[in-house]
Amino acid sequence: MSFVVAIDGPAGSGKGTVTEALSKKLGLINIGTGSAYRCVALESINQNISVEEKDKIVKMLEDIKIDFEIKNGKDEILLNGQNVTKRIRQKDVAKIVSKISEIKEVRENLNNIFLKISQGKNVIMEGRDIGTCVFPDADVKIYLDATPEERAKRREKQNKEQGIDMTYEEILENIKARDKSDKEREIGALKKADDAIYIDSSNMEIKEVVETIEKEILKKLK
Repeated sequence: MSFVVAIDGPAGSGKGTVTEALSKKLGLINIGTGSAYRCVALESINQNISVEEKDKIVKMLEDIKIDFEIKNGKDEILLNGQNVTKRIRQKDVAKIVSKISEIKEVRENLNNIFLKISQGKNVIMEGRDIGTCVFPDADVKIYLDATPEERAKRREKQNKEQGIDMTYEEILENIKARDKSDKEREIGALKKADDAIYIDSSNMEIKEVVETIEKEILKKLK
């Protein structure tokens, strides 16, 4: 038996930060779905494959290897054995990851990976359609939201800490475009599951969000 926590929401809503905190606090395995899609986007860049060349991207999936590890208390994302935790947050990856995730075969391939990783384990996953498509029977479903402006501020701060050069205006424009694309896509569209708990974190501290979700998880675990 496995225990699954699904946290969905738009880009920059704090899903990654909250998921990481809950993973460490409750001993849940953190499977970063968004990071996995970014890895596919990065590998297409590495191989000079355009987002329009869908057949080549699908073929590329046959050899790609994505792993999630914890080293020195920090989550690391590995692409074909290389640590790409910071690299997948760069502008060139951010610009194409939404298009990459629209490819049906990419989603199917990664969803199968997520399902295999979670078997028999207690996991927490964040993304766009975890509670609706990947794990519709998740034990706990959360939809974490925030205004576009607040999300842009958070992403700007995060980028500065990681040495990524993007202006607030660029980030806000990117987030609004991403929201539109994510909500309108045919496969894996961003939406709240009917049985998901809605949390607007616009005026909440991360600690408060973590504590709120932790209470819901502990209810189910008991």
